[in-house]
Amino acid sequence: MFEMERDPSIVELDRFVPCAPAAVWRALTEPEIVERWLMRSVGLGPHEGATFILEIPSDPPGEVSCEVLSAVAGERFTHSYTDLRAVRPVRWIVDWRLVPEGKGTRVVMTMSGFDPDDRQQRFARNAVERGYRNSLLPKLATAVIALEG
Repeated sequence: MFEMERDPSIVELDRFVPCAPAAVWRALTEPEIVERWLMRSVGLGPHEGATFILEIPSDPPGEVSCEVLSAVAGERFTHSYTDLRAVRPVRWIVDWRLVPEGKGTRVVMTMSGFDPDDRQQRFARNAVERGYRNSLLPKLATAVIALEG
């Protein structure tokens, strides 16, 4: 079987959620719901230009600085992502596309901006891919389903 080579500068994953795009949108943009599946946010607002912080529950605690780059309710939410703990902070872009599919939504998450020539960024890219595939996307789906339950 032929498998296309992955682009080492991005992570792209998708997951079907058996709920309407509006419910998924809420889970991506309402702080109290984001905290259920991702982490606590401070200042999150679903409008272009909004800046917010994601608080990383680690030891020592960390912060991710974000800025909303695009927000189209029920369709697309794009923001920057800069881990402020890094010696040389890197700005990645996280793009969420919500595609109606049957009786639900196909959630497509793309995180771009990884430098494949930088060893630490390759490590970060692989960690992001594993974390979203194995933990965060399933938690997002559970949070969305709970909204409609």
